[in-house]
Amino acid sequence: MTVYGGQGDPARTMALLWRGGAPPGTRTAPGPRPGLTVDAIVAAGIALADESGLGGLSMRAVGGRLGTSAMALYTYVPSKRELLDLMYDQAHADLPTGYPAAGPRAAVLAWAADLWDRYLRHPWLLQVSYARPVLGPHEQAVLETLLGILDAMGLPAAVRRTAVSALLHLVRGMAQTAAESRAAAGATGDADEQWWHARAAQLAQVAPDFAQRFPHSTALAQAPAGDGGYDPVAAARAALTGGLDLLLDGLDARNDHGTQVL
Repeated sequence: MTVYGGQGDPARTMALLWRGGAPPGTRTAPGPRPGLTVDAIVAAGIALADESGLGGLSMRAVGGRLGTSAMALYTYVPSKRELLDLMYDQAHADLPTGYPAAGPRAAVLAWAADLWDRYLRHPWLLQVSYARPVLGPHEQAVLETLLGILDAMGLPAAVRRTAVSALLHLVRGMAQTAAESRAAAGATGDADEQWWHARAAQLAQVAPDFAQRFPHSTALAQAPAGDGGYDPVAAARAALTGGLDLLLDGLDARNDHGTQVL
């Protein structure tokens, strides 16, 4: 399920995201329930999405969690569309905005690890399309932190632009694989081992020449993958680390100064 942020009224959404003033047409005076605030509504929405995903998110459900009605929330947040943007941005809050003790390579790896952890803590973030960013302060801070690391490497703007896109999508893509692997058994009723065993047995029957037709795939599948059996989440994390190393090696080679910086 993919959802798109940025579907609410732009003026109201931006004012709420950046707290830069009252959204036009939105009451800001305290409502009938003391303590009900935009922050409380956003926190309740995040908690609800963490438990049941975005499919269970509604203004009525958020209101119920806060012990009030959906109508009471509209005083603070105009609709579910604006709430989604606020939730998405707030879920990125409190991530580090700098890694002063680390060198550039270590800083990128630490940034990626922190973002990976945040995605797996709030897997519903991965359902919000990155095609249209929310443009909130916390989401922007994640990007600014990475750009600051890349800028310190002395990379030209064109390389930085490519690198930031590749790094963001690598972290997000591998985190999505890990999150979906975690949810697969519950969603389908089949454990990973059961699923692979059933299909591997059928594949051997319907394609007995599979190894001859696809020798590279077979060789890679048969290569040792470490002790402890196959863990799809660990495999995704290992793929992320390996992919980051490849990207960083490439950035090192593209450094304008001709010297290693990573």
